[in-house]
Amino acid sequence: MSNLPTNSRHQAGLTALYLGFFATVWFSVPAAEQPWRALLVVGSVASMITAVVGGVVSGRPRGAGGGAGDRATNRRYVLIVVAEFAAAGVGAVLLAAADWSEYIPVLVCAVVGLHFFPLAPLLRDPLLRPLGIAMCVLAAAGLVVALASAVSAGVVVGTGAGVLLLGYAVQALVRAPRRG
Repeated sequence: MSNLPTNSRHQAGLTALYLGFFATVWFSVPAAEQPWRALLVVGSVASMITAVVGGVVSGRPRGAGGGAGDRATNRRYVLIVVAEFAAAGVGAVLLAAADWSEYIPVLVCAVVGLHFFPLAPLLRDPLLRPLGIAMCVLAAAGLVVALASAVSAGVVVGTGAGVLLLGYAVQALVRAPRRG
C-alpha cells in the first residue's frame, strides 16, 4: 500500500532525485582513510545512480496538474526548504564564529531531520516523520560520539545521513506504482 500522493510516481522520482543527490553530499562530509573511504565512494556512486533514476522517473509525463493547489503546495514547500537552509546557514556561521566548526554537521543533520516534519503532511508522505526522527537521533549520536571519543561528528553524521537518505530514496522508488 502506498502513502504517496496521487502523482505518486512523479513524487517518488523527485524524492529519489533530491535525496539521492543530498545523500551524495553527506557521503562526502567524512574525511576517512581506506578502506572506509572506498565505502563512502561506493555510497556516493549508489546515491548518484539513485538520483539519476529518480530524475528519469520524475521526468515522465504525470498527467493533468499544475492547478492552484499545486502552486500553493509548491510555495509552502519552497518556504520550508528556505527556512531549512537559513537555519542551517545561520547556525553554521555561529558555530564557526564560536570555533566549533566540527559540530556543523550535527546542526545541519538536526535541521534536515526537523524539516521532514512539516514536509510529511505537505507531501502526504507519513514515512518522512520516521526519517526525520532518525536524522535527529543521528545528529544527537554524532554529538555524543564526538564529545566522548576521538571520532569526529562528521564521520558519524555524514555516513549515517548518507545511508538514511539513500535508503529512503531507494524505498521511495520501490514503493512507487509501476504506472503513473
